[in-house]
Amino acid sequence: MIPREYRGVAFAAALFLIVQLGALALVPEFVESGYQPVEDPQDPTNSLAYFAAILVATGFMLAAFRYDLDRAVRYVIVGTAGLLAWYVFSALFDPVLAVVPSAAVSIALLVYPEWYVIDAAGVLMGAGAAGLFGISFGILPALVLLGFLAVYDAISVYGTEHMLSLAEGVMDLRIPVVLVIPLSLSYSFLAEADEDGDGSEDGDGSEDGVDNGDESGAADVDGSNDVDGSAADEGDGDHENDDERDAFFIGLGDAVIPTVLVASAATFSPAPDLGVPIVGLNLPALLAMVGIFAGLFVLLRWVMRGRAHAGLPLLNGGAIGGYVLGSLVAGVPILEALGISGFL
Repeated sequence: MIPREYRGVAFAAALFLIVQLGALALVPEFVESGYQPVEDPQDPTNSLAYFAAILVATGFMLAAFRYDLDRAVRYVIVGTAGLLAWYVFSALFDPVLAVVPSAAVSIALLVYPEWYVIDAAGVLMGAGAAGLFGISFGILPALVLLGFLAVYDAISVYGTEHMLSLAEGVMDLRIPVVLVIPLSLSYSFLAEADEDGDGSEDGDGSEDGVDNGDESGAADVDGSNDVDGSAADEGDGDHENDDERDAFFIGLGDAVIPTVLVASAATFSPAPDLGVPIVGLNLPALLAMVGIFAGLFVLLRWVMRGRAHAGLPLLNGGAIGGYVLGSLVAGVPILEALGISGFL
């Protein structure tokens, strides 16, 4: 990698870290406010219900793009961004007052969706979503969820490839389903989209991979708009133009889904708290974070080499491996760490 790409990797890692720390800080506030949406967070069928909802949402979005309902999808995502921002801001302010900054997030996305606006909204959404899911999924449901989504991501990338069509439509909407990682201070997501016209191809006509940002993982290393909905991909693999790359993209789902296990571990693991200020953190949650970053760096290394890969198998696998290791080091019995002792 060239130096500017190292800076991009560092910026991507910083965004992941903010999402994780934000989720951990929000967890106790969400619990105290009663935002847990399920009656029994230890029920593993919660994961199956959520996975089914992902499949339905994916089908809905594919149908919307096919029948030229792109604008409806954009409004739904922008509205979701405002709702998740409200959950975050309501943990800091009075819920009524939280409406103002939350509405500002949605308005900014509609009026001026530049890369830093998208990233800021994406971080708010990511922290809020990971925190909410973290308190909604006990350890076993969280592990089941991450496992299912890792397999689904791999199938959607290497098998059916249906994420290609999904991401092609999503990227044109300029919405926070991706984190935009600029490699140049002069980079403008809006200007690039205007130059590309319909956003389906870059300047030299090569196609590149990005992530749809909701349920499956991915990353891209080209500054152009891209068509791969779940793979990490550089496009044509030609490294002669590496110094001309202006940005790459990482799906928001890559940051959110593995962080669900981090938040779940901080909430439900019996391991003792480490006493870190502001964020509730224990050893299983901490090593799950370390595992996520290990997976992220491997993923981005492959991305920079021009190889197409699904993100969640690496990221979720790193989170699960780190969590299990942290639990064992903290003295949590393996059956209890996996959340299955209560079913035996």
